[in-house]
Amino acid sequence: MTTQSTTPATSTGDTALERYDYSLYVITCFVWGTSWLALRMQLGTIAPEVSLVWRFALAGVLVFAWALWAGQRMRFSLRDHMLFAAMGFFIFSTNFLFFYYGGIEITAGLLAVVFSLASIINFLIGITFMGQRAEPRRLVGALLGALGIGFLFWPEITGTTLNRDVLLGLGLCICGTLFFCTGNVLSARAQKRGLPILATNAWGMLYGVIWLFVLAFAQGHTFAIEPTAGYIGSLVWLAVFSSVIAFWSYLTLLGRIGGARASYATVIFPLIALASSTLFEGYQWTVFAFIGVALALFGNVLVLGGGKRQPVNKGG
Repeated sequence: MTTQSTTPATSTGDTALERYDYSLYVITCFVWGTSWLALRMQLGTIAPEVSLVWRFALAGVLVFAWALWAGQRMRFSLRDHMLFAAMGFFIFSTNFLFFYYGGIEITAGLLAVVFSLASIINFLIGITFMGQRAEPRRLVGALLGALGIGFLFWPEITGTTLNRDVLLGLGLCICGTLFFCTGNVLSARAQKRGLPILATNAWGMLYGVIWLFVLAFAQGHTFAIEPTAGYIGSLVWLAVFSSVIAFWSYLTLLGRIGGARASYATVIFPLIALASSTLFEGYQWTVFAFIGVALALFGNVLVLGGGKRQPVNKGG
């Protein structure tokens, strides 16, 4: 996923949402909100590296076909391919690998809440490395987001027996979010060069698959597929719906209503993930969990809000 759009602007971000916009928003939030549970269903007998090879190989084929159908150019310079390879490493492989391993110890809902910190980390990267203005409202939001994660995992931090496995899972997920945000910076650089989004991501997925294949082969993993409905169903959901359909839905939404409002999906889909985790994983809510979720999501609201309105294009 990337949070930039190259679509030309024709109006302001105050334009009223239409029924089609709401449909895109629902698709984006529902698919990404339930994808964390699907990710947890991938964990078991198949190594995460191998599961990710299958996921992005299938998604990559679909995105390549989509780019060709859309008439996007597919031939690029060596410099462009180096950028695609970097994107493949950061945003189409290693970031998810961290989450797959982190998901062994952390429920789907908490995975989504940690990932929702991407908007906060993007903001911190912007003020640290890109000279963006450090607005007080957003600094407070970043602090609240960090406090929220602290509250969520407070029982593991202060328990009589330190739960090192859960804290390791948290650390892996934070690393995955950092890698994702780095990938977003690379994606923005590709779009500033005028590279087509679909073709860029298709090549990025290909390089990500190559890296994952080499990594899995070096570790001696068997390239197999678990012959169960849960594994195959979650694989299809993650590859087709999460990596292709929801991605298209989000990019279309970005072009129609602007990034400021579209990015609020990062506040909504963790709630869906937490609900599904409560229903299907038996996630137990505590006072610390309620406070942590509220702080993390409110921190996202502060970081995402208050800036300049994004340009909008009402084309499909």
